[in-house]
This record gives sequence, structure tokens and C-alpha cells, in this order.
Amino acid sequence: MRYPQGGGLTAERQQFREELRLKAAGRFARGEASSVIAKDLRVSVRSVQRWRRTWDEGGPRALRSLGPASLPRLSQKQFAQLEAELAKGPAAHGWEDQRWTLARVKTVIGRRFHLTYTIQGVRKLLVRNSWSCQVPARRAIERDDEAVAVGPGGVAPRGRLAAVSGAWLVFEDEAGFSMTPPQAKTWSQRGRTPVVRVRGRSRRRISIAALTCYKPGHRSRLIYRPRRDGRKSFSWRDYRDLLTAAHQQLGGPIVLVWDNLNVHKAAGLREFAEARNWLTIYYLPPYAPDLNPVEGIWSLLRRGWLSNVAFSTPEHLIQRIRHGLRHIQYRSHLIDGCLAETGLTINP
Repeated sequence: MRYPQGGGLTAERQQFREELRLKAAGRFARGEASSVIAKDLRVSVRSVQRWRRTWDEGGPRALRSLGPASLPRLSQKQFAQLEAELAKGPAAHGWEDQRWTLARVKTVIGRRFHLTYTIQGVRKLLVRNSWSCQVPARRAIERDDEAVAVGPGGVAPRGRLAAVSGAWLVFEDEAGFSMTPPQAKTWSQRGRTPVVRVRGRSRRRISIAALTCYKPGHRSRLIYRPRRDGRKSFSWRDYRDLLTAAHQQLGGPIVLVWDNLNVHKAAGLREFAEARNWLTIYYLPPYAPDLNPVEGIWSLLRRGWLSNVAFSTPEHLIQRIRHGLRHIQYRSHLIDGCLAETGLTINP
């Protein structure tokens, strides 16, 4: 354990770890092996061995928490004020980029509370209050967060309307795949970067349009169509044919949600939708791909079946794409997980 006596932990975590040590003490008395105890309590064997030595010297009382080594210099009320300052972003405090480093947080603490912290003290303060160093998600500066908070054209209320009317709520997106595969982590000997051989000058590109379909009480569906001829992107006629095929497969009306691509707003496609009483179209807010569950399908595909693959021919690429999408089609919980990742819900 990193903090055997609870130093640097919240009171809740302190109590949790104390309970673990006391559970281990009861099993020490029964003569159980350290490896068995570590596996059951989901801790390291070294931690259990250290607890056993302490227990041998002082009994169960010696395993009780001694509390934090010292009181924090910032109270919880002050840390809440610090969080509010950090939420404004580094730019609001005079830095050009958007990185919060320990040195910068230390500077903000000095300016706001007139307290001097060390770098390690700042790190412990943040960790103690459930902060961690993370890779940020990229988001377009043109994005309207207020529109996204409401949902894609009010997708949350539309979702309830679709459930009441017996329609399928369908999200659409398209993506392009080339013979240069996405990179993924792999094991290798320390100090030697692994090398993946790929096609260096391949411009062959395959476009895929996919629909994720949801309806309360029904199994979620994934419908897709590849495009392999000379044109790289889909035309409005391709989308028309895809929606017609989806209507036949789903056997019910469709409430379609997709982005603001210019082809999606083509006059021919708009006239097609107006002439079909089974099709209703809504548009996502601009620059909000995180509201589209099909983006999760592409992520699963790239991180799984396409990563680190040396494609020999375009047919090999298509085969891998079909294999991955077919795998997802037969596992509706993956499609449901992509919807859950967006934060949207369909309430009957």
C-alpha cells in the first residue's frame, strides 16, 4: 500500500483500508497464506506480508489507522474555491496554453490563498481530493455547449416521442478507412520500440456509413453499407437507399438523427424525407460528435480489428471491417454501450 497509515487519503479511504487490514488480521489468526488473502482482498502480496509482520509484533490493534500525518493546509471549503478557479482554465490566469501543471496550481494557490506549497505538496493535495493527471479530450472551439446540453435538436424529448409512437431512434454517421492502420499498444522488450510494417504509399480509401438503431423493448441493431467504387463519399441517393433498406429491416417508422453534413441537407434527400411518413429527421448540434453513438462503433473498430494490421489488398481491408462490424452486430450490449457513452437515454 502506498499510504499504510492513511496519510494523504480521505477519511472514507482511510476507513476502507483499515477495514481491509482488520479483515486480513482475522485470516492471519486462522493461518491462511498471504497469497490467498491478497487475491481475495484484491491487494498486493507485499502489502499482506507487511500487515502480517505488523500483526505479529502488535496484534490487530497495530493495524488500526493512526490518521493523517498532519492536517491539510487548505480546508475543504478553500479547496472548493480552488476548484472553481481551476475550472476557469489556465487562460483565465494568464497562461496561453490549456495545461494545468503542478507548478501552475501552486502559483494559483499562492495568489488566491497566500500559502506556499511545494510541488509534491500540491500533488498530494490534488490526489487526496480525487484529481489525477489525464490526457484531455479535444473539442472544437466553435461548439455551442448550451445547444449540446439541450441535446441534438432536443433528442431527449424526441427519444421519448419515438418510444411512444413505436418508432426506432436511429443515429447515422460515416467514416473512411485506408490501408494504413491505426496504431495500438503492444508489448515489447523494454527500451526497444516495436515496429509495425504497413503500406507506406497507399491511398486506397473505403467509406462506410452505419446506423445504430434503438427501440425500448427491442434488441439494438447495427446496419451498415460500404462504398467501394470510384466516388469516395456518399451521395444523397446512397443515403436514400440506406434508409429505405433500414426501414425494411426494422419494420417500423424511423426517427433519424445525424450531423449537419451538406449532403444530409441536400434538396433531393429532403424531398424524399417529406414524402415518407415513416421518416422524421433531426440534426445534431454543430461540432458535437460525442452525442453520436456511431462514433463509438468506429472507435471499437479501430482499436480492435483494424489496429496494427498490415493490409495486403483493399479486399483484405474490407474483410477485416466486415468481420469487426459483424462481431458488433451480434453483440447488442456493445451498441447499447455506445449510446450510454453519449449520456443520452431513451425513456419509454
